[in-house]
Amino acid sequence: MMQIVGDTCENLFADDNKSMTQVFGELIEKPIKNEYLTLVFSPSRLPFRRRWRNNSLSADYVAEYLSTFFPPKENDYISLRRQSEIKSAVSYIANELLENAMKHSENIAEYSITLHLQLEDKEIRLFVNNIINSVKADMFQVFIKELINSNPEDFYLRQLERNAEEIDSKNSGLGFLTMINDYSAKLGWKFEIIQEEPQLISVTTMVKLIV
Repeated sequence: MMQIVGDTCENLFADDNKSMTQVFGELIEKPIKNEYLTLVFSPSRLPFRRRWRNNSLSADYVAEYLSTFFPPKENDYISLRRQSEIKSAVSYIANELLENAMKHSENIAEYSITLHLQLEDKEIRLFVNNIINSVKADMFQVFIKELINSNPEDFYLRQLERNAEEIDSKNSGLGFLTMINDYSAKLGWKFEIIQEEPQLISVTTMVKLIV
């Protein structure tokens, strides 16, 4: 069974839909044709939640790698600024994706977190995949549905108010809203049940930038 919520969905790979798959937003999955980079983080040696220092380092590495495909012209301030803006956006988004994934992932040895960068024509796509439990999946989907059906700027203000009321809240979603409001990013998600007892769900989050 597949449920699709949102504006567009393209080339979904759903292996005969043996387990329920839900897609939200503007998820795009295509065969890898152009430049790509994949980083895999395993929990077997060090728990995910102890890796906060590594997130920014990994995000900066991904951004630096990507920036080489947008070399500035000599003495050209516009192209230099463009490269800097792309690098800054990718670093922020990659860091947010990794922090969210590591904060909420189940710390099970056989399940890793994957950060994937894909450069397609004039699009940059960042994907993060991690494993969560059913309770977190339900909460995440509630947030996603509200995001899809809200004005991002209004939703951002509502989330700020909620955070002020709930000081210990760890699920603000402000990072996703900043991606949309500040970087005009398009977001999409895919949820796939990979284990029934206890139920574990694979979540893929995609962020797309036009460059």
